[in-house]
Amino acid sequence: MSGAALGLEIVFVFFLALFLLHRYGDFKKQHRLVIIATLLAWYLCFLIVFILPLDVSTTIYNRCKLAVNSSPAESNGSYVTLAPSKQKCFKPWSYIPDGIMPIFWRVVYWTSQFLTWILLPFMQSYARSGGFSITGKIKTALIENAIYYGTYLLIFGAFLIYVAVNPNFNLQWNQLQTIGIAAANTWGLFLLVLLLGYGLVEIPRSHWNGAKRGYLLMKTYFKAAKLMTEKADAEENLEDIMEEVRKVSESIKYNHPLRKCVDTILKKCPTEYQERMGRNMDDYEDFDERQNSYPSEKSLAKLHKQVIYSVQRHRRTQVQWQILLEQAFYLEDVAKNESSATRQFVHTFHSQEPENKIIQYFYTPTVEWYWECLLRPWFYRVLAVVLATFSVIVVWSECTFFSTNPVLSLFAVFIQLAEKTYNYIYIEMACFLTIFFLSICVYSTVFRIRVFNYYYLASHHQTDAYSLLFSGMLFCRLTPPLCLNFLGLTHMDATISHKNTQPTAYTSIMGSMRVLSFVADGFYIYYPMLVVILCIATYFSLGTRCLNLLGFQQFMGDSEMTSDLIDEGKELIRREKRKRQRQEEGENRRREWKERYGNRDDSTRSRAVHTDQKESSFSETNANRPLSKYTRSNGRTERDRIELLQDAEPLDFNADSVNDDPLESDSGR
Repeated sequence: MSGAALGLEIVFVFFLALFLLHRYGDFKKQHRLVIIATLLAWYLCFLIVFILPLDVSTTIYNRCKLAVNSSPAESNGSYVTLAPSKQKCFKPWSYIPDGIMPIFWRVVYWTSQFLTWILLPFMQSYARSGGFSITGKIKTALIENAIYYGTYLLIFGAFLIYVAVNPNFNLQWNQLQTIGIAAANTWGLFLLVLLLGYGLVEIPRSHWNGAKRGYLLMKTYFKAAKLMTEKADAEENLEDIMEEVRKVSESIKYNHPLRKCVDTILKKCPTEYQERMGRNMDDYEDFDERQNSYPSEKSLAKLHKQVIYSVQRHRRTQVQWQILLEQAFYLEDVAKNESSATRQFVHTFHSQEPENKIIQYFYTPTVEWYWECLLRPWFYRVLAVVLATFSVIVVWSECTFFSTNPVLSLFAVFIQLAEKTYNYIYIEMACFLTIFFLSICVYSTVFRIRVFNYYYLASHHQTDAYSLLFSGMLFCRLTPPLCLNFLGLTHMDATISHKNTQPTAYTSIMGSMRVLSFVADGFYIYYPMLVVILCIATYFSLGTRCLNLLGFQQFMGDSEMTSDLIDEGKELIRREKRKRQRQEEGENRRREWKERYGNRDDSTRSRAVHTDQKESSFSETNANRPLSKYTRSNGRTERDRIELLQDAEPLDFNADSVNDDPLESDSGR
C-alpha cells in the first residue's frame, strides 16, 4: 500500500496533463516533438504539486521515529511505542520508503530545469522558424538563442572568476549547485508573487460575477465586438499574405530550384487558396534567370513563417467566433427563460453536436431550468465566498509565515495541530488543498494572460506551438518556488522554522540556502509580503485602467468606450442570430417539402420513365409517318415539364440575396 498511492498519483497526473494539453493543443496538426515536450513539462509540474503532500506526511512520520529512537522505546507491529508517554507513531497509509523520494525529486527537478532553460527555448525558435529543412531550422534556432544562452554563460563565468580570485570564498560543487538553484528560484519567486497577487483576487471575483447573468451577457457582447475586429484584421492579413504567395508562385516556375520551397509554402495555405493558385499557374512555362528577378531562399523562409502565423491566427479567430456566438445565444436563452411559467428550459437553436443519451435522459429541460435559473447563481456565490476566504488566509499567512513564536501562519497552525495527533489523512488533505489553491491561482493566470499575439493559450485546440512551449517554460520556472513557498507557509522548511528537524525530501535536494544568507533570510521572507499590494491593485483594477488609458480596450463598467463596444457587440450577435434563424427556417422548409412531395416525385419519376419507353417504341414503329415529329416534340415538352416539377424547391427568402435586376436573380431565370 505504501507505493500504491505514489503509483496512482503518477498515473492520474499523466492523464490530467494529457487532457489539458488535448484541450489547448492539436495532436493532429502540431509537431510530435512539440506535443511531447509540452506534455512532459506540464506533467512534471503537476506531479510535483500532487506528490508533495505525500512527502510532508512521510517526513512527519520520520520525525516521529527519530524522536522515538532517541529515547527508550519498544516496537509493536506497524507502529513504534514510546515507553515513557506511551506515544504511538502510526505509519501513514501513503508512506513512501526511505530513499525513493530523494531520487524521485532529483530526477523530476533537474529534468524540469533542463526543459525550461535549454530544450524548450530552443524548440520555440525551431517551431517558429520558416526554414524548409531540419538543418535550416536548427541553424535558425541556434542563432536566435545565441544571445539567450550567451548571457547566462557570461554571468555564470563572471561569478566563477570572482569566486576563484577572492580568497574569502571556498565554495565546493554542492554549494555552487545550491547557488544555481537559489538563482533560478529567486527569478521564479519574483514572477510567482505577481501572478499570485492577481489570481487571489480575480478568481473569487470571477465566480461572484458569474452569478450575474446581466454582467456575463454584457461582457460577452464586449468580447464579440473586440473579436470581430481581430477576426477582420486576421482575414485582411491572410489576404495580403496569400497575395504575396500568389505572386511568388507565379514567378517561380515548375523547374526552378526553389520550386520545392514554394510547394511547401502552398501546402500550408488554406484549401480554397491552393485551388485558386493552382488554376492560375502555367506549369509549361520555363523560367529565365536572366529576365526575371527571383526571391531568395531567405525571403521565402520569411514568407513561410508569415504564412504559418497568419493561417493559425485566422483559424483561431474563426473558431473563437463560433464559440462566442454559442455562448451569447445560451446566455440570452437563460435571460429569456428566467421568467418562464412552465419552468422548462427552451433553447432558441438546437445543439449542433449530438448530445449524450445518458445526459439527455437525466438533464431534462426541467432540471436544466432549475440549475441554470435558480441553483447555479447561488452555487457560484457560495463558491466565491469560499474562495475569497482561502485568499484571505493565504494573504495573512504570506505576511506572517516568518513568525515562529508565536505561530501566526494559519496553514502552519493547521498542520501542527494535525501533527500532534498524527492524523495523516487530515495532514495530506490540508496540504493538498493549500498547494492546490495556490497552484490554481498561479496557473490560471498563466492560462488567462495574453501578450498581444506573441503568447496566447486558446482552448478548443487553437493554441500554437510557440505558446504551448512558452507555457511549459513558465510552469517549470514557477513550480519549484511555489512548492518552497508552500513549505514555508506550513513551517515544513527548516530555513523558515529555524528548527533542527529532519527536512522534507524536496527541501533536501534544494540544498541549504544558508550559503546565500541574504536570500534565505531576506528575499524569501519579505518579498512575498508584496502580494498584499498586488491584491489591492487587482481589487481596484489598476492594471485594467492603465491598459485602457494606453488604448487597449478593457471591460470596464464606467467607461464610455466599453458601452459603445457593448452596443456594437449586441448588434453583431443580433445579426448572426437572424442569419442562423433564416438558415434553420430554410432547412425546415426543405425538409417539409421532401417529406410532403417525396413519394409523389418518385411516382412521377417512374411514370416519366414509362412514358419515355412508350414514346420511344411508338416512334420506332411509326418512323415513316409524317406526324411522328409532332409526337416526339410533344413528348419532349412533357419531359421538360416533368423535370421542372422534379427540380422545384421551396423558396428561401434571404434579404441579403435580393437583387434589383430580375434577369440576374434565380427566380427570374
